[in-house]
Amino acid sequence: MNFIKAIVAAGMVAASTSAFAADITGAGATFPYPLYSKWADAYKKETGNGLNYQSIGSGAGIKQIIAKTVTFGASDMPLKPEQLEKEGMIQWPQAMGALVPVVNLEGIKAGEMVFTGELLADIYLGKVKTWNDPAIAKLNPKLKLPTDAITVVRRSDGSGTTFLWTDYLSKVSADWKSKVGSGTAVEWPAGVGAKGNEGVAGNVSQTKNSIGYVEYAYAKQNKLTYGAVINKAGKTVQPTIGAFQAAAANADWASAKNYYVILTDQPGDASWPITGATFILMHKEPVDKSASSEAIKFFTWAFEKGAKMAEELDYIPMPDSVVKQIEKTWSSEIKS
Repeated sequence: MNFIKAIVAAGMVAASTSAFAADITGAGATFPYPLYSKWADAYKKETGNGLNYQSIGSGAGIKQIIAKTVTFGASDMPLKPEQLEKEGMIQWPQAMGALVPVVNLEGIKAGEMVFTGELLADIYLGKVKTWNDPAIAKLNPKLKLPTDAITVVRRSDGSGTTFLWTDYLSKVSADWKSKVGSGTAVEWPAGVGAKGNEGVAGNVSQTKNSIGYVEYAYAKQNKLTYGAVINKAGKTVQPTIGAFQAAAANADWASAKNYYVILTDQPGDASWPITGATFILMHKEPVDKSASSEAIKFFTWAFEKGAKMAEELDYIPMPDSVVKQIEKTWSSEIKS
């Protein structure tokens, strides 16, 4: 059983267990699911309290927290301040991570294939249709590229991962921006859909000559072949924790209203260009104040004790200064 299947199984066990000291329920982004699962397991061992987190995609998670059917929602697309105000909610970044393009090509190893953002956009637009297209060959002169058609894999569900991916493509390709744009769900010009980061990872691993986009933890744990990307500074960068941290270092959380920060296409020679934060959404006036209080205890614990676990999965913990800012937001905004 691979890592992702194992944590899915663990999630199912958690969902079916009713002997929790407190009922913390959350739903949303698949992007941070490996991290939240690891945190939840450690937290239960330490406190006896469980967390039932449904990895159903950011779009569905936003709908559930708006409907007040869960204690918290999770999204990789930050909600705009006006929407938060309308729904009586707050949001904060819980961790940062990165997306990577992944391929299933015989004889090509992780990190060997190089992409530009514009090339990725053209592949997802359906303009570049085969692996030996001149645009790919020019960037990868030493690779033996197949003549086969490219199978494009993308998300079928409303997804913050898709928001980050399409936001990046919109920044680097005028064609993509005008024809498709960005969002948790878009009108895809090409490709086959799969549900969740889990679904895209599984589809790419089973489909020869395919390309997809997933959060780095899914690529790493499923041993998928990821590509390098040429960043805004014109440098070819590999997806590493250092490259993710370099991009995250540009984040101006202090002056961002409601923590509305998008980290794609950041400047800097070392920056990984498809980096993003994952956010938690909660109501200022929760339906179940006890569950809300317990959720805040969990997220406090995650900030205090979960950084090493985050880094082990190649996520980036939030800086201490930002954590202090978030804790002030909790005390001033959430009614207990």
